Amino acid sequence: KALGPRTLWVDCDVLQADGGTRCASVTGAWTALALALRRLRQRGSLVRDPLQDAVAAVSAGIVDGRAVLDLAYDEDSRAEVDLNLVATGSGRLVEVQATGERATFSTGELEAMNGMALRGIARLCELQRAAVAAG
Repeated sequence: KALGPRTLWVDCDVLQADGGTRCASVTGAWTALALALRRLRQRGSLVRDPLQDAVAAVSAGIVDGRAVLDLAYDEDSRAEVDLNLVATGSGRLVEVQATGERATFSTGELEAMNGMALRGIARLCELQRAAVAAG
């Protein structure tokens, strides 16, 4: 209801895929959306901010037997386990995708990657909010 009679489309074209590109596009898309909505509020087109929370994404995985956050391409290409997580700034999950690329993984390893990913997303959301405030 806060948007009124509007539809917002956020499209991210990944021109050169690399490790973490999809996650970066999700995180950047929320920032762009928040900046656009702020501009609409400044113009008086919106009464209040329709966004309820930030959204960001990170990659995590198990590389060389250890949990790693934000895999670079060389890590992603040799990861035993690959996890992509999208969540809100308050830690609510939007999407979880985990695959045993070269090996199976335990629920304990999944919990470790999930915790690491949520801490990374919390930090990204702090940076998003700072960018929107400065923008």
